Amino acid sequence: MKLYDAHNHLQDEWLLPHLERIAADLAQAGIAGAVVNGTTPDDWPTVSALASRFPWVVPSYGVHPWDCGNRPSDWQGRLESSLATEPRAVVGEIGLDRWILERAKPDDPRLAGLRRAPLAEQTEVFVWQLELAAASNLAASIHCTDAWGALLDALQHSKLPARGFLLHAYGGPPEMIRTFADLGAYFSFNGAYLDSQREARRNTFKSVPTDRLLVETDAPAMSLPSAWRCHELPAQPDTTALNHPANIAAVYAGLANFLGWRVDQLALRVEENFLRLFL
Repeated sequence: MKLYDAHNHLQDEWLLPHLERIAADLAQAGIAGAVVNGTTPDDWPTVSALASRFPWVVPSYGVHPWDCGNRPSDWQGRLESSLATEPRAVVGEIGLDRWILERAKPDDPRLAGLRRAPLAEQTEVFVWQLELAAASNLAASIHCTDAWGALLDALQHSKLPARGFLLHAYGGPPEMIRTFADLGAYFSFNGAYLDSQREARRNTFKSVPTDRLLVETDAPAMSLPSAWRCHELPAQPDTTALNHPANIAAVYAGLANFLGWRVDQLALRVEENFLRLFL
């Protein structure tokens, strides 16, 4: 089977020391495509280098809402240049995040050193990138946390890529799926949703149209429950588990089990959807 990861961060500094092992494990798993998402101009060169090294990497460049407040003044020109020089590149990770403003702890180490941009600023940066994707009909990979109404409003009042866009690790209400799908959305299932405590998130995917369904790891984030993991990496110094990108095989297995499909049936459907959106 050919496997496709709709959203990961292979360029992350916690994964790079294990890159040889990860690449071998992915090859054995049958990886055929993986969208590797940059989140700031600082990591775009690493994404580009990975795309040059591995033919299955689809490079994606964008300014993440967490990085929005620290973006350099020349970020727009650098993004346009990155997209223009790499014909396979797409846009992402972009989006909106109200969680960092209203629910994140002031001392959350993941946000250390970041200026938390207000939602209006995030929206301005998001819409500019989304319309840049639309201008060249490039797929866009979208992050959204605690801002589904604001995201819908932005999508309804912006130019959108004709080929569609991805709502990665979709965590919005099931009743919004049809509206997002009508705008061109695809929805990727994340392996963290196999956790017994995330039944509501899993059940949401029963409402996703099968021609808009994708699978992702978001590695090294969003680890699978230990019972589902087929690959492990050493934990970070704070004991946080790292999600091995080759766990994409386990995500396929878990989602197929949940939907009552054979894994090969799911793989064929996801392949069609991935190629239609990203390639």
